[in-house]
Amino acid sequence: MATLGDNLKVNGDRLWDSLMEMAKIGPGVAGGNNRQTLTTADKEGRELFQRWCDEAGLEMGVDKMGTMFARREGTDPDALPVYVGSHLDTQPTGGKYDGVLGVLGGLELIRTLNDLDIKTKHPIVVTNWTNEEGTRFAPAMLASGVFAGVHKLDWAYDRADAKGLKFGDELKRIGWVGDEEVGTRKMKAFFELHIEQGPILEAEGKDIGVVTHGQGLWWLQVTLTGKDAHTGSTPMPMRRNAGLGMARMTELVHQIAMSHQPEAVGAIGHCDVYPNSRNVIPGKVVFTIDFRTPHQQVLDAMKARFEAEAPKIAEELGLGMEIEVSGHFDPVTFDPDCVSAVRNAAERLGYSHRDIVSGAGHDACWINKLYPTAMVMCPCVDGLSHNEAEDISKEWATAGADVLLHAVLETAEIVD
Repeated sequence: MATLGDNLKVNGDRLWDSLMEMAKIGPGVAGGNNRQTLTTADKEGRELFQRWCDEAGLEMGVDKMGTMFARREGTDPDALPVYVGSHLDTQPTGGKYDGVLGVLGGLELIRTLNDLDIKTKHPIVVTNWTNEEGTRFAPAMLASGVFAGVHKLDWAYDRADAKGLKFGDELKRIGWVGDEEVGTRKMKAFFELHIEQGPILEAEGKDIGVVTHGQGLWWLQVTLTGKDAHTGSTPMPMRRNAGLGMARMTELVHQIAMSHQPEAVGAIGHCDVYPNSRNVIPGKVVFTIDFRTPHQQVLDAMKARFEAEAPKIAEELGLGMEIEVSGHFDPVTFDPDCVSAVRNAAERLGYSHRDIVSGAGHDACWINKLYPTAMVMCPCVDGLSHNEAEDISKEWATAGADVLLHAVLETAEIVD
């Protein structure tokens, strides 16, 4: 393989321009993006990405989950491809970079290779995974989960959003049902570039996070059932207040996470209150708990404690209670060779770096079950993500894409 020089870098201005152009699709109300999966905005984002891939000479494949695979051929068409990518869908109040940086950073990698007429033995494939966020159709990382065999295709198609619209129907509506069977592709390796979504890199002044592990998670959907009643005329001792039950369980979730510090978190991030009227005591509440940690025993212990103690709260308040698992994956240890390729790239390029554990779930977590996988992270301002105020600098984006470029080329093998 040819030697990788520290002067081999992406076009940071072009990458930034692409990020800003994609951000025009599905604009949010406060400067970010609302490009939820399988919406018309998602369709438009896919079409723009498709056009850019066509211009870069890539061959597009689409599977039955709507995941997009843009391939640059290698000199050995029988060699296993090296995959890169992330996702283009966003939260309802998402930023311009979460996921998008990984997809467009991969595209910029290809554009750079084209500019310099660099050939690789192994093909390189840029991927846009469908429904990573899971905000419209739970669970998160749905398409990569089907790819990894964690979920069944029919089950995924049957996922419904808050309006009762089903994933399969909406995928068909926007015209992105591919003909390729999900999970049939083979990979030499997979690399995902992403913003940190946490404050560590910025606080320590590091350019690059070398992701060694990913947190596991349990998502538990809880339904509490009480009795709708007038807030003004129902005596306090006679109430069956589902909202009060959620409040006490919110405190329980916090206590459970705090008891396993420093590497455990937990919160209730989503809730629906019924009938949601200012003068009616809530008769029903549905909310989702998110427990995360990189330690398997701790992860399972947090779930078990909630399942043991929450029913006692419900019983004390006269509430019915149901608990359903709405998402789960075990803690992840990324491939040592791929992690080394990322670390080597950062050192070769002179970027400051540190090992880091991903606090969020990513498509890479599922692909790691099948193929050697690693992640590259760059800082984000104040660690803020899943928020329209999410922000990064052009320099951070460029550094992340540079490291991605070198890690991929080390794996895909430059041909002289």
